[in-house]
Amino acid sequence: MISWKFVPFDGLSLRELHDLLQLRAEVFVVEQNCVFQDIDGADGDAMHLLGTQVVDGSVTLVAYARCFAAGVKYPEASIGRVVTKSLIRGSGAGHLLIQQALQSVAAQWGMQPIRIGAQAQLASFYGRHGFVDVGKPYVEDGIDHIEMLWRPSM
Repeated sequence: MISWKFVPFDGLSLRELHDLLQLRAEVFVVEQNCVFQDIDGADGDAMHLLGTQVVDGSVTLVAYARCFAAGVKYPEASIGRVVTKSLIRGSGAGHLLIQQALQSVAAQWGMQPIRIGAQAQLASFYGRHGFVDVGKPYVEDGIDHIEMLWRPSM
């Protein structure tokens, strides 16, 4: 079972900050073999969604996303740096992470559209959560991306 915490940058403990930076580097830099500046100066403007569970007797960060209010990254609210630890992939945890991120954004800033810059290879994954391709492909750090938009059903 994953326990969720949604906190501003200043609410992160040193351990949480270390763990989220370590997980992001583990996946985005090492696994994806992509040299890029992960620490981009935007963490201080974000809310951080941390998903932890007990692994081998200790609490481990297994899922993470950072979320922004409308007007920070895009005109709409946004979700980024979506990542799960390799040991839980295939368990449905990534879908739980997206559901939790959508709920957390709505709870923090109200129900509203959310824009993401998704790796193109994950378009169908995000599509299962209601995100649609808005036709703005681009390459970031050598990886094909697309902008996708989620709109609340009213």
